[in-house]
Formats: sequence, C-alpha cells, structure tokens
Amino acid sequence: MRIEQVAWADPDAVALRARQRVEIAERYGTPDSEPGTAPSEEDVVAFFVAYEHGGTAVGCGGLRELGDGAGEIKRMYVTPPWRGSEFASRLLRVLEDRARGEGWKRLRLETGDRQPEAVRFYTRSGYERIPNFGAYAGVEASRCFEREL
Repeated sequence: MRIEQVAWADPDAVALRARQRVEIAERYGTPDSEPGTAPSEEDVVAFFVAYEHGGTAVGCGGLRELGDGAGEIKRMYVTPPWRGSEFASRLLRVLEDRARGEGWKRLRLETGDRQPEAVRFYTRSGYERIPNFGAYAGVEASRCFEREL
C-alpha cells in the first residue's frame, strides 16, 4: 500500500470522489445531499490517494482549513472491496499528520446518519461527536465529529 499527495484534478482523485458521490446519492436518494460548500481545488489544502500494491487507487481524502487552529476532513473514501483492510486507518493517519504539519490543533468532519460504518470508524479512531458546526448546524441528518491532535 502507498499513499500519495496528489493534485485535486488528478484522474484517480477525480474518479474516487465521483464514486463516493454516487454511493452517497444512493444512500440518501438525492444527487446533492451535502449541506455545506463542496470542497474544491481552491479550498483543499492537501488531497491524498491510497493505492493497493498493484497500483489501483482504492481510497482518498483531503483537508480543508477552518481557521482558529482547526481543519476539516473532506471526501475521505475507501472503495467497498477495501474497507476493513487498514486503508482507511492509514489514510486517516496521513491526514492527521498533515494537519499537525499545518499547525492545526484539531480535526473535524461531517458524515451522515445513513453512514453508520463511517460513524463507527471515526469513533474507533478517537473522534468524538460534537454539535454540528458551520453549514451543518441545524441539519438533522448530519453527524459531526472532532479529534484533538
């Protein structure tokens, strides 16, 4: 397994984000269930892609600065065949290490009520449920988490 920082427009990154959006659309029954501003090349500080040994891209994740010493995990995704195989844990560690390198003191994230696997993963990884922040405040389906770095 290898994890590389890539450009937002990298073909593997684009394909993985598209797969994630399809999966989310299927779960929520709408193509646009994101309450906040979608991440973009302009506001993502770093984006990473995880590759299996054969070179196939199987996971991704990025970071957006929130200010006041905080960052947000955006578009973290591992393809279904590779879930439970340590790709997500290693990718999360890379994101956390980069966040520390940015000088951030905590990381936040938003997931949804129809993503119980994500809730379990982040909880097991030391993230604690917090009140919904920013654009997610007041969104009943949103579940927000934070971890002090």
